Amino acid sequence: MKVKELSSDEYAPYCETYLINVDDTYTLTEWLEVSVHEFIHFVQDIPMDKHGYRYAEGKWTIKEIIQHIIDTERIFAYRALRISRNDKTPLPGFDESDYANNTDAENRGLQDILTELALVRQSSMMLFKSFSQEQLLRKGEASGHQVSVRALGFLITAHQKHHMKVFKERYL
Repeated sequence: MKVKELSSDEYAPYCETYLINVDDTYTLTEWLEVSVHEFIHFVQDIPMDKHGYRYAEGKWTIKEIIQHIIDTERIFAYRALRISRNDKTPLPGFDESDYANNTDAENRGLQDILTELALVRQSSMMLFKSFSQEQLLRKGEASGHQVSVRALGFLITAHQKHHMKVFKERYL
């Protein structure tokens, strides 16, 4: 399945601004794989002196944003797992700032963080490959909105793509 197959009732309205940046050339599992390689190569080409840069007071560094991408992917994959297994429990939101303020990203090497991202993505790819078509279409509640399992998969990549765009616009 491709991102254009999603209907607007499969995700919160604000997610549209993320999903429009997902390449419709690839299926969900293809995009999960292609996009992580694209992102890692992009980040590896960023000059080392930019990794700790903040474009404004209180903004995150590149390493902190990558950690944020990893944390968000783990949360979205967990949500997808719960919903795919027909768990009807409404899933709470999370405060991304609380998560970002409680990492040690700045004291880690960039390659270490990128390796973690690649491993988390490998796990997410295997998870989404394991879902049946029926499971991918299941919907549940997360952060007060209905979301489908397949939309969560595309949102993992869309979120990453969003931050790649932010890097280009504000960090480079």
